[in-house]
Amino acid sequence: MTWTVDQQLELSATQAVEAIRTGQLEAADYVATLLARAQALSNLNALTVLDVEGALAAAQRIDALGANERARLPLAGLPVVVKDNINTRGLQTSAGTPALEGFIPARHAPSVQRLVDAGAILLGKANMHELAFGITSTNLAPHAGPVRNPWDPERIPGGSSGGTAAAIAARIAPAGLGTDTGGSTRIPAALSGIVGMRPSVGDGGTQRRYHDPHAVVPISHTRDTVGPMARTVADVALLDAVITGHGPLAQAAVTNLRIGLPAPLWEGLEAALEDVARAALAKLEAAGVTLVPVEMGELLALNDRVSYAIALHEPIDDLQAWLVANRAPVQSVADVATRIASPDVRAAYDAVLADARGGDYQSAMTVWRPRLQQLYAQTFSAGGLDALIFPTTRLAAVPIDEMNGSSRVSIDGATPIDEMEAYLRNTDPASNAGIPGLALPAGLIDGRLPVGLEIDGPAGGDRRLLAIGLAFEEILGTLPAPEI
Repeated sequence: MTWTVDQQLELSATQAVEAIRTGQLEAADYVATLLARAQALSNLNALTVLDVEGALAAAQRIDALGANERARLPLAGLPVVVKDNINTRGLQTSAGTPALEGFIPARHAPSVQRLVDAGAILLGKANMHELAFGITSTNLAPHAGPVRNPWDPERIPGGSSGGTAAAIAARIAPAGLGTDTGGSTRIPAALSGIVGMRPSVGDGGTQRRYHDPHAVVPISHTRDTVGPMARTVADVALLDAVITGHGPLAQAAVTNLRIGLPAPLWEGLEAALEDVARAALAKLEAAGVTLVPVEMGELLALNDRVSYAIALHEPIDDLQAWLVANRAPVQSVADVATRIASPDVRAAYDAVLADARGGDYQSAMTVWRPRLQQLYAQTFSAGGLDALIFPTTRLAAVPIDEMNGSSRVSIDGATPIDEMEAYLRNTDPASNAGIPGLALPAGLIDGRLPVGLEIDGPAGGDRRLLAIGLAFEEILGTLPAPEI
């Protein structure tokens, strides 16, 4: 079969793997098409590294395998992009910050290694918000520079995994890895019109779904996790299965689902976004999903007691441990901090270095985080709920602020609030509770800006959450390619 460029660009990750495994499509042809796409769309600034020679060589190795060998690889010939704060052997891992520019780790992060072992090909490293400390992916030029949303290059793609999201939405790659601390896979998924997953973290030990110790430039060991991103839930489920060693997944039966609507996360939304989200709910309900309003009145207050204390206390020790473990070119957090390029990240690190909320950390971990986790557990149990659903963000993508990286935004003319606070409000509680979340497209505002819905499940319920996501995607559909 002869594949046109347009046909190749529209392949989902699952479809691409099937075509390569069965010999219908050569991996080298597919990779060459995507490399050309990446070069043609370099203005989006989605990638910090494009590994032309390495990706083509890996594709040729896949094509040289026998049919039986190829068929045994779950990701045979699948090109992926990996966020620039996740360790990759032979490719830069800089976290978008000057002090780490050009640093090449000695080995892949475990999550990356499992993808490569399954036949995936590293196309390149994805741009991101500097040190993952933001939700816009707007970095000060000339270092890293801002990532641009393929739906509107003057707007943010979300962050901090904005480069991964932009590359996937723009058809530069069918899938990739981001990281999520407070919403960094889910926010860019929503604003860029793709799917992003935050796996369970739970207690950080046996309840942690992905184990990548000292393999990601960190913010918080309590909250950080690698997360898969792609254009479909099936593709995200495929990457998750490879990373965790699980098998195929069947979609949930929608007529048996009870899905909660947490009141605090449906308040204060941009009107146009709420209209799209409510229309998506109506489709789910018409298909047989039971929607259950739930109060969760303490949710945001409990989250505030946890979030800032952790965010301002854990980065120092965690980043120091990563620098030492990876033999980075700088060996102290102070050395990294003094060279931060983006004004918003520098301000955040000033607060981190001052540890302004350090005195609250112990109570956040021993009192308030357990209470937040208990609130979620009781909500799921008392309502007999399979998941919670709400808009991933309160508003769609806003224009890029190239001077500051992040600024203040107004929702439908209301008093302006901090941009990070506005976008994190709905994603942050699940992060602090350690439960899994899945963001998927709900539709478009005026046919031009993506809107996302998030479904959250109980701790450890990742497979069930993906099964629900498969069912919801069949009802809501996926988004077309943006006109670039």
